[in-house]
Amino acid sequence: MRSHLRPTGRRAAISLAAVAVLGITAAAVATSANATGAPTAKPAKPAGPAWTRACDTPAPGMAACDALHVNNVPEHIRAMGVTPNATPSGFGPADLRSAYNLPANGGAGQTVAIVDAYNDPNAAADMATYRSQYGLPACTVAAGCFKQVGQTGTSTLPANNTGWAGEISLDLDMVSAIAPNAHIILVEAKTASMANLGTAVNEAVKLGAKFVSNSYGGGESSADTGYDTKYFNHPGVAITASSGDGGYGVEYPAASPNVTAVGGTALKKASNTRGWTESVWSTSATEGAGSGCSAYEPKPSWQKDTGCSKRTVADVSAVADPATGVAVYQTYGGSGWAVYGGTSVASPLIAAVYADAGTPKAAIPAANIYSHTSALNDVTTGATTTCTPSYLCTAGTGYDGPTGWGTPNGLTAFTG
Repeated sequence: MRSHLRPTGRRAAISLAAVAVLGITAAAVATSANATGAPTAKPAKPAGPAWTRACDTPAPGMAACDALHVNNVPEHIRAMGVTPNATPSGFGPADLRSAYNLPANGGAGQTVAIVDAYNDPNAAADMATYRSQYGLPACTVAAGCFKQVGQTGTSTLPANNTGWAGEISLDLDMVSAIAPNAHIILVEAKTASMANLGTAVNEAVKLGAKFVSNSYGGGESSADTGYDTKYFNHPGVAITASSGDGGYGVEYPAASPNVTAVGGTALKKASNTRGWTESVWSTSATEGAGSGCSAYEPKPSWQKDTGCSKRTVADVSAVADPATGVAVYQTYGGSGWAVYGGTSVASPLIAAVYADAGTPKAAIPAANIYSHTSALNDVTTGATTTCTPSYLCTAGTGYDGPTGWGTPNGLTAFTG
């Protein structure tokens, strides 16, 4: 049986002591992520870990979602619903579009699919609240904009799961933020096995999605090349996959040469021309953007780095650091407004960027990134650990493992 179980250290929550080493507190986590214009709230007294993983440690043969839920966030708005003229903690749509030079009305005429395990019974309602809070157009089942199905496309949905519901809310909100005019399909696998998740990917493409986000993964195995053929061989479809939250090391399906592997950054507002700065996301040696050399997957023809004889992760990146996290609305397993991080932020964000850029023309859309590297924000600072060769875990000019070729700077790098 395939094992997706990560090392125990990768699944541990970060203690407040570790956060203190980085010079932040749980209250500061929220403050650093806030958009402007919100009234200042009295910080809550920190208690417990600064952030925790949304999904439980998986049994052998199962995948884990890559969402990190930030705890102890002092909110400025009414938790259960929309509060006009107030800003939730965490980066919102305008922040993300500003940081990545993206259009405000992207996604028209496109369909983005989200593949996750288990069911979020409040998915549609929670997404509606997020979109209403930020003035985004409604995307409802009744209007034909949103569809929520099981892994074979039926209306029979899998068992509810509070942890994966957080992942689902995060994914839907990121697609809403970046491609607000796209249609969205949520395909829910009945378990977190690769067989079921892969079946859901196939169903997403069958239902017409040209962009499919996968915010989950686990350890590699010799079976992966078979999974590539069975589940991820969809020419002309932009399939994104989170590179993982365990720091240096590769997980599947990000290692597949058929997908765009999406790493992670820390995103901060700045007084420079861009208005933002980014560095490699790394909280500790065992938590940060996943990267490295695949043990099994062949190197795609468009990937030219010399430190890996096989597939290198990642290709591109976006914000993932929970200390600079994004606003999410979740009521099943959550209490309303929350802040999330992890490479689960980055994968749906990049899938939505692809949707903004239009229907892919390349068989494997990741190849477009390697043909337009100057049209990205090169991330040149930060590291997850030390490794050989160093570019696999340390940022530098040009390509590196944790951030790939960089982060979006408009749509050119994602246009076929």
